[in-house]
Amino acid sequence: MSKYNFLFSFYFSLGLVCLLVFGVHILVLYLLGLPLFGYMMVQAYLLNVFLAIVIFSFLFLFRVKWKDQIGFLFLGGSMLKFVFFFIFFYPVYKSDGQMETMEFISFFIPYLVCLLLETLFTAKMLNSKS
Repeated sequence: MSKYNFLFSFYFSLGLVCLLVFGVHILVLYLLGLPLFGYMMVQAYLLNVFLAIVIFSFLFLFRVKWKDQIGFLFLGGSMLKFVFFFIFFYPVYKSDGQMETMEFISFFIPYLVCLLLETLFTAKMLNSKS
């Protein structure tokens, strides 16, 4: 497998898994009679996927040069996602004085899915010989 095939494998897996999870998320909201696209859910999925692509691409490009620092860079990427949450989502979620569970879940599900895929692929990348 060429080195860039691995990167595109991450992109494909991320896109596919996030689309599937998004579909299940919409289905659950529908079955519960909740607004399907409320709570900034679409923005949360898009932002988390975009940031996962940027962060993992950065890790991939510097995997050899900064191999010993990849863990710290990975943690920095996770912190970056929280910064985006507190800048763009938190003020909207807290605008009524409280954050509802559905608001939190709408951001946390795509965050968790992207984080899990980033973690799996980063570990696989670090364990590979190239």
